[in-house]
Amino acid sequence: MRKKLNITEGIFPMPVLMVATYNEDGSVNVMNAAWGTMQARDTVVLNLTETHKTVKNIRERGAFTVSIADAAHMAEADYFGIASGNKVMNKLEKAGLTAAKAECVDAPVINEFPLCLECAFIEYQNNRYGCGVIGKVVNVTADERVMPDGKLDMSLVNAIAFDPYTHGYYKVAERVGEAFHDGMKFN
Repeated sequence: MRKKLNITEGIFPMPVLMVATYNEDGSVNVMNAAWGTMQARDTVVLNLTETHKTVKNIRERGAFTVSIADAAHMAEADYFGIASGNKVMNKLEKAGLTAAKAECVDAPVINEFPLCLECAFIEYQNNRYGCGVIGKVVNVTADERVMPDGKLDMSLVNAIAFDPYTHGYYKVAERVGEAFHDGMKFN
């Protein structure tokens, strides 16, 4: 038997994305954005309101990075969602993390997060169905520790997901099948 639940974000898992930009003074701003996804193979969409410091920075610099949060830095990732960039200018330092300049865009890469998408700002949309930043992925980098034999191993990324029903974080680490293959047994 099924039971009715309250309407909430409702999709699990929701990725825990770290969106990083530069502030006016060149310092690093990073926020936790659970509302984001790939719109196409090379296009990222982040559901962010214009009141976020991150949106202002993206518009001014024309760029941002999106890193996948990992279990080893869950507390830091959570902090980046708690502290507002409009009020706390040194969130990265407070969390004890570091950043380097991205290779292809005017935005920082948070060194401790294992996977990063460098994005050029395309546009900001605001309509009755939502609002958000759209960016074109121009480069993807991964820390060598998650690339044994030179190939990305997502189980080593140890990504975390947000549970909107109980407000928990969960590890997304175990591979359970082969896409575009395992379902062929039903053909």
